[in-house]
Amino acid sequence: MISKNKIKYIHSLEQKKYRKTEGVFVAEGHKLVGDILGHFDCVYIAATSEWLADNATRIDRNTEVDEVTDEELRRASFQETPQQVLAIFRQPKYDVNPALAAASNLVLALDDVQNPGNLGTIVRLADWFGIQHIFCSLGCADIYNPKTIQATMGGITRVQVHYVDLPDMLSSLPSSTPLYGTFLDGNNFYKEELTQNGVIIMGNEGKGVSPAVSKLVNRRLYIPNYPTGRETSESLNVAIATAIICSEFRRRG
Repeated sequence: MISKNKIKYIHSLEQKKYRKTEGVFVAEGHKLVGDILGHFDCVYIAATSEWLADNATRIDRNTEVDEVTDEELRRASFQETPQQVLAIFRQPKYDVNPALAAASNLVLALDDVQNPGNLGTIVRLADWFGIQHIFCSLGCADIYNPKTIQATMGGITRVQVHYVDLPDMLSSLPSSTPLYGTFLDGNNFYKEELTQNGVIIMGNEGKGVSPAVSKLVNRRLYIPNYPTGRETSESLNVAIATAIICSEFRRRG
């Protein structure tokens, strides 16, 4: 059984300020919670008897657990159709040197990507393409938003997301670091030389890459439409554009 106070507490974690104060985030569903268990410290689980029976050996003895009915889980959940389990995990803390990360591999930098679903999908893409670090500007969506966590599909366990003053971080990198940005006036990226290290910068859904970041980019790219010159949509969704860009980088690797 789950108390009213616990439900109230869970619902408070839908707001960033409470997630930040508590240093936790919520994950839901047997697949996602199963993927995250063992990677991050789990402090609370509300689950059906069936889920608890199937996962008893995976639950740390220090984790608070409530066995709940489907109706109780529905009252606690952020989803319309919750699936067996809701869990609260501690937010991980990372320490990374951006220069070293960009020197040894590709990293992503997101300039005010504000849609939680887009951010979560980009984390999932980074996981697929072996990109371990994403540097988010301070104006980006919160990685620990429940919608974002859901959209990562477990990628959050293998991709480290860092919030930084993006212009300052990019300015601090060695001048030899490739800084790729996507622009409507950039060069056809299928014809450009692409490295297997550096920073790929993706911009805001409506405004693209900000002026402060744009002036730091040293390799401007454009994803051409097909056929060239045909009237088409104004731009691509940022997550879709990220998938296309990352796929081509890795194809060249």
